[in-house]
Amino acid sequence: MSIWWSLHLRREAASVPLARRLLLGTMETAGVDPDISYDLSVALSEACANAVEHGGDASAEDYRVTARIDGDTCRIEVIDSGPGFADKLRARGRRTPTRPHQPSPDRAEHGRGLFLIESLTDHVRVRNRSGRPGAVVSFDKILKWREGALLRAV
Repeated sequence: MSIWWSLHLRREAASVPLARRLLLGTMETAGVDPDISYDLSVALSEACANAVEHGGDASAEDYRVTARIDGDTCRIEVIDSGPGFADKLRARGRRTPTRPHQPSPDRAEHGRGLFLIESLTDHVRVRNRSGRPGAVVSFDKILKWREGALLRAV
């Protein structure tokens, strides 16, 4: 059995805790270990905060979050309509990070979102949307289950 959901959210700060709470509720109901749920919720919060802050100009009013639990893996994807990762990807020289992004020391309040996502999950992919403006951040994490977990029992 699998569970998935998709949200279209306004690019407003209030959307971040909404997405996080929905993810945590889904994980709790499914029976995912609380530590894994917490890691994923922090990663999702960072991805959503990036979409809110960098996801486009005034005409780009929303962004999309999709989460899927399939077997022992959770995949989360956040898509916005902003300028994308063109400059950052060229500077980093890769599309799929293989080691955590190192934030610039002179930017204490910025540049830590991808670092946190990479640190808290098992696989991260950042890319630009195909054929239209925007960025896609997707990440996976192998799940651990509580005893008697609803999804694991099926």
